[in-house]
Amino acid sequence: MIPIYRWPSPEANAYLEKVSSRGAQADPHLEERVAAILESVREKGDAALRQWTLRLDGFEPGSLKIDPAEIRSLAGQVDPELREVLRQARQNIADFHRRQRQQSWEFEASDGVRLGQRITPVSSVGLYVPGGAAAYPSSLLMNAVPAQIAGVRRIVVTTPYARFRANPVVAAALAELGLQEVYGIGGAQAVAALAYGTESVPRVDKIVGPGNAWVSAAKRQVFGQVDIDKVAGPSEVVVVADDSAHPDHVAADLMAQAEHDEAAVALAIVFSRVQAEAVRASLDRQILELSRQATIRRALERYGAVLVVSDPREAVGIVNRIAPEHLELLTREAESLGRQVEDCGAIFFGYDSCEAVGDYFAGPNHVLPTGGSARFASPLGVYDFVKRTNLVKYTRAALRRNHRTIERFALAEKLDAHAHSVRVRMETAGESEE
Repeated sequence: MIPIYRWPSPEANAYLEKVSSRGAQADPHLEERVAAILESVREKGDAALRQWTLRLDGFEPGSLKIDPAEIRSLAGQVDPELREVLRQARQNIADFHRRQRQQSWEFEASDGVRLGQRITPVSSVGLYVPGGAAAYPSSLLMNAVPAQIAGVRRIVVTTPYARFRANPVVAAALAELGLQEVYGIGGAQAVAALAYGTESVPRVDKIVGPGNAWVSAAKRQVFGQVDIDKVAGPSEVVVVADDSAHPDHVAADLMAQAEHDEAAVALAIVFSRVQAEAVRASLDRQILELSRQATIRRALERYGAVLVVSDPREAVGIVNRIAPEHLELLTREAESLGRQVEDCGAIFFGYDSCEAVGDYFAGPNHVLPTGGSARFASPLGVYDFVKRTNLVKYTRAALRRNHRTIERFALAEKLDAHAHSVRVRMETAGESEE
């Protein structure tokens, strides 16, 4: 089911190349179809939203906005114990993200000059909650909590209505978060409504949240009109395991990743062929107990592998080459190994730190860079929901001391109006001294 490769080898290198290039090229046909949806919503507003919802989701919505009473009613159908789980998870996420708050600051330079930076929240955020094969209240929590901590005044949620009705747990998460501006629309048309605004859906300043290829393409195309969090690709996990790790744990964590999507990457890096065979045998046995066998098998066949390396340095080199979304270190020297990793979205240290702990409950955000973007991108956080405004409070004394330097710099760029705007102040200095 899952291939085993010795590193280094041509086969192992080809596998890493396939993983690294996965999803690198946009589908022109999909991009064109998404562009048509965006343009129709931009031009026709609510009428286009209704048209696309009927065409793609199979029903014509009544009110696009979901009544808060309906949210409360659906939330009330959720088992109280599960609602308590959501409450505890929200608290853990909030405890972590409160530590990411940033403060405005100023300092005094020479000649009485004051410089600084003001931190203010984004005014409005649109949060997309997908409606695919499963419900994702965890993603709702992970996106909404840092926005709330940042101080965002208006948080809008869009989610496909049919899936919302079928999964009351999303309504329970909305109730726990206190979010009431919710629209029952999904897909590229929902992204268009958030970006451009319609008669019923006021536009927002930033769009966050996961989605399918249509949603990702739409977010990519509206960027610039609004900000976005990132264009997420299929999920990834790399599990580095030495002979102290139980093969069943390694196999279980690979399958947990593979059940997300047939394009998910699930890679184990081990240190012996015997260990690799034990992981593969465990996969073959444990998969029979799981409901999403077909998806898991397809993902493991397409983008799964067990790489056998000689030493930890090779393992670290492979990890940094892939820059995975999730990295599990099931080794005796997990702390030491983790310090050597440069490119990764999240690191899970030790045998009990399985990815599922981070996905749902520990507190750090599970919205992580994918597709190798951990080389330059970071997990979602409070810092994604604030703006930074630079502050410059110059004085006449400072301008008098530096004006020739500034003028010379401007003239070097052949921008004489810039230079003039400084010079004219010196020429009129006697008329407007401090």
